[in-house]
Amino acid sequence: MTLIWVDGELRDADAARVSVLDHGLTVGDGVFETVKAVDGRTFALTRHLERLAVSARGLGLPEPDRDEVRRACAAVVEANPVPLGRLRITYTGGLSPLGSDRGDAGPTLVVAVGEAKPRPDTTAVVTVPWVRNERGALAGLKTTSYAENVVALAHAHRQGASEALFGNTVGRLCEGTGSNVFVVLDGEVHTPPLASGCLAGITRALVAEWTGAQETDLPMDVLERAEEVFLTSTLRDVQAVHRIDGRELPSAPGPVTAKAMRIFAERSAADIDP
Repeated sequence: MTLIWVDGELRDADAARVSVLDHGLTVGDGVFETVKAVDGRTFALTRHLERLAVSARGLGLPEPDRDEVRRACAAVVEANPVPLGRLRITYTGGLSPLGSDRGDAGPTLVVAVGEAKPRPDTTAVVTVPWVRNERGALAGLKTTSYAENVVALAHAHRQGASEALFGNTVGRLCEGTGSNVFVVLDGEVHTPPLASGCLAGITRALVAEWTGAQETDLPMDVLERAEEVFLTSTLRDVQAVHRIDGRELPSAPGPVTAKAMRIFAERSAADIDP
């Protein structure tokens, strides 16, 4: 029986419930993190908890108790052993009246884990006609208001791709629905800056630190001429792109991407909480 942490205790999945009036459900007023769990160990948890706190502050939610969240993560991972897991931390505005105003019951904390499959080394992506608003109130926050990503990802799946890439309101490359994007130009690695509206991905930051990738303001058409393209995320790690829309990159992973994949695998294996 799967055990899930809900507001201070582990509960069987069948009994793990939050109110239908929880603000996370009614208006998407919540933040979350997805953490990779490998053989019972959580990767980069300190960085994930810091970003959870940043997102909560951005929404005006009370600061999450990081010690409690750590205890919840440890309890859930121990209770549900899997070789590779997707650990989901969800922190919402809690029980509230219908509408945008918050109640005074306090936040809801849920931590759950599900088994994940190792990702393939390469994937296909598509660009989408919708944009990220780099000036919006939620820009750079990892919130539960995720319907925009659901629509874009469904669009990608209909075209045989695993990810959709967004530009922003001024036509610059931004991010995927749940990933950051890197491109290789003249042998150098580049990724959009946070000012583009992209999420400050944990894997993005580590890859940039470990490979020397540069933050660069990039036009969308860079995807038509980049020598290599790869994605980063918690469960993708570093994943090469072999097709962008109708453009094939048959040598993927190219040499620069392959080096980034190798560096990330080695460094993440050597330090579980970098």
